[in-house]
Amino acid sequence: MNVTDAIHARRAYRSLEPVEITPEIVEDLARHAQLAASCNNKQPWRYVFVYEREKLEEMFTALSRGNLWAHQGSMIIAVFSKEEDDCVIRSRIYHQFDLGMATATMILRATELGLVAHPIAGFKPKLVREILGIPDGNTLLTLVIVGKKMEEIHPSLNEGQAARENVRPERMPLEEFAFHNKYSPKE
Repeated sequence: MNVTDAIHARRAYRSLEPVEITPEIVEDLARHAQLAASCNNKQPWRYVFVYEREKLEEMFTALSRGNLWAHQGSMIIAVFSKEEDDCVIRSRIYHQFDLGMATATMILRATELGLVAHPIAGFKPKLVREILGIPDGNTLLTLVIVGKKMEEIHPSLNEGQAARENVRPERMPLEEFAFHNKYSPKE
C-alpha cells in the first residue's frame, strides 16, 4: 500500500473486533512515528501503548459513554507531549503540531497494517494520567483506539454511530480551506 492508498483507506471506524497486539506491532508503530518531522528535531512526542487486558479494562473506565464502542479495541495509545520539549518561537508553540504529525504518521502505518487507529477526545485526562503514570505538565492530547474493522456493525454503537460506519463523512470542499497565493474566503 502506498501513502495515497493509506490516506484513502484510513477511516475512524467504530465497529471493531479483537486483533492480537504484539510487542513487534508496537515497535513498528513507534518506529514510524519516530521518523516524523519536528522543530529542530526535538521529537517531543510521547506514547503509552496499552494492550495488556487488565490495563485496558482500567483504561475503559476513563472513556466517555459515547465511546462505549472503544471497549472492543485491542489497544489504546495515549498521545502526549509537553511544551518545553519542543520549540517556542515568538508565541508559536510547536509541541502539539509535532505530536500531531508523528501521530498521523503512526495512524497511516496502522492503516497499512490492516488496523483501525481511531483517535478520540472523549476521555477523562486526569484519570488517564493517574492510570498510566503520566506526569503533570504534559498535554494528553488524544487516545488512539486500535483494533480490526468488523464486517458487521457492532451492537455497542448507537444509532448515529452505526449510520456513519459505512459512509465516509463528507469532506469540506477544497475552495473553503485551500487558497492560491492569497487568503480569499468566499463570504
